[in-house]
Amino acid sequence: MAETIKTKVLIIGAGTGGYVAGIRCGQLGLDVVLVDGGDGLGGTCLNVGCIPSKAIIHAASKFETVAKAAAGGTLGITASKPAIDMAQTTAWKDGIVRKLNAGVAGLLKKAKVKVINGWATFSDAKTCIVKTADGDITITAEHVILATGSEPVELPFLPFGGDVISSTEALSLDKVPGKLVVVGGGYIGLELGIAFRKLGAEVAIVEMADRLLPLYDKALTDPVQKWLEKHGVELHLGAKAGSFEKGQLNITTRDGAALKLKADKVLVTVGRRPRTKGWGLENMGVAMAGPFVKIDDRCAASMKNVWAVGDLTGEPMLAHKGSAQGEIVAEIIAGHDKRFDPVTIAAVCFTEPEIVSAGLTPLDVEGRDDVITAVFPLMAIGRALALEAGDDGGFVRVLASKTDHRLLGVQAVGQHVSELANSFAQMLEMGAVLEDVAGTIHVHPTMGEAFHEASLRALGHAIHI
Repeated sequence: MAETIKTKVLIIGAGTGGYVAGIRCGQLGLDVVLVDGGDGLGGTCLNVGCIPSKAIIHAASKFETVAKAAAGGTLGITASKPAIDMAQTTAWKDGIVRKLNAGVAGLLKKAKVKVINGWATFSDAKTCIVKTADGDITITAEHVILATGSEPVELPFLPFGGDVISSTEALSLDKVPGKLVVVGGGYIGLELGIAFRKLGAEVAIVEMADRLLPLYDKALTDPVQKWLEKHGVELHLGAKAGSFEKGQLNITTRDGAALKLKADKVLVTVGRRPRTKGWGLENMGVAMAGPFVKIDDRCAASMKNVWAVGDLTGEPMLAHKGSAQGEIVAEIIAGHDKRFDPVTIAAVCFTEPEIVSAGLTPLDVEGRDDVITAVFPLMAIGRALALEAGDDGGFVRVLASKTDHRLLGVQAVGQHVSELANSFAQMLEMGAVLEDVAGTIHVHPTMGEAFHEASLRALGHAIHI
């Protein structure tokens, strides 16, 4: 039965950008409808991305710890040889996702957001038809927030299906593949490739660039590459993947040689693209910036009262960026004077070891003589040694202006450094100088002491090195 709804705010997409925008709109007393036609409440991040991948990564690390104990002992602990029931691990991960789904649903209900499950198609900038299980609903709105997110890029010669999988399928496997070939050496491929190596799979990585994680400088990625080499992960850098036939992936090496890699599963992680097809974006009259919706510093699209947030708006495609944009757009619609102009959006790779980057990197300041760079190794931090996190080449690095000591960037590589990301971003957002970090008494023993010591070293007087 056809139904018509008029609302102040219509949000398309229930990912971290869309649902946060919905909650904030509700808190501000706005009438809001949220249409969820994708992965479910929480979007890619909660259902098939950030959260489930970190659950699998955590399980893999636990398994690796027991495996070490069984292979001669670790920290004086010995154990019998472990086994993994991947179906049970996946079920545990699914339980976490369900719990968070229910949490998001409760928050939206509390904020009086009307949630409609269905696929929306726009006929013009402010009108869409949502196909639901109970029939079509026509929605017109004064404001539209587009938060449709992104989807994995599919290679034409390696279409998804069967044993060629995306990260979505990789997070729902019921058994550990004997041989896994990962196509793409970015953060998604490496996070999952490392996790499955810890779980016992033989892993090979095929990357077109000459090194892994090419967006990061070599000093940050070297500890990751050393872990991969130490743990028998086969690396094919500067190589191109081809077709997958009869359990073998064809690749062309850097030298032009043809190779066949045996694979039970081929995980294709060559990037993500904005989800712009199939919901009538072309009928909305908004300007584009390449494959993305073009927005200004208020997240406004070119059509009046149309807004866009999250992966749809361009790099970096990070959940926390979408959430921040969603909150700001809700406040703008409610009449607040807001801009999306962050000093930095920190990024984390949950590899082994982890990588954090916030602000400018050495690649950004190459050739400049007005920048101080200082590095402090984690091996000189007591907490790192106590966590077995000091012997993998990890460090914290600060970049600051020579003239006024203003922090320009902070990076780290090492076990557990992901938890330092917010401290890095906070100091940069507040416009801190080296003396601010140096003058903050850091708790001992913690990993964060490395940030303190790196800043002291930049000032010429580190204590513990």
